[in-house]
Amino acid sequence: MSLKLEDVMVKDLIGVEVKTSVKKAVELMNEHEIGCLIVMKRGKLAGMVTERDMIRRVLLDSKDSEKIKVSEIMSKPVIVGKPKMSIEDAVKLMFNRNIKKLPVIDDDHLVGLVTLTDLVLSLVTLIDPLVSAKKREG
Repeated sequence: MSLKLEDVMVKDLIGVEVKTSVKKAVELMNEHEIGCLIVMKRGKLAGMVTERDMIRRVLLDSKDSEKIKVSEIMSKPVIVGKPKMSIEDAVKLMFNRNIKKLPVIDDDHLVGLVTLTDLVLSLVTLIDPLVSAKKREG
């Protein structure tokens, strides 16, 4: 049985509107101990903002985080996956597009998010019983 994104995605997402200040976004990320936020515009996925976006586009350029809006620094367009996408296909997509986080969309609605770490851990849990069984045989 092959795992799908819907089996491993995080469904409880934290997001902000495009007009949110970077400072507010940082506070929210810190409060929830997360590395990215989903950016929404009128209920639709508009982009993602990550710690890396903040470092590269705010801190390195010495911009004022209270004046800069997340829409000015967010990653877009957003590469997305579908709930029924296999873990293997998602990993390939993420490596090919050089991304670490993949929002999951179903019928034009955001339903979850997976990270490369989530995907690797899910594959390890699939493989681990096989490895343990092989050790017992040998």
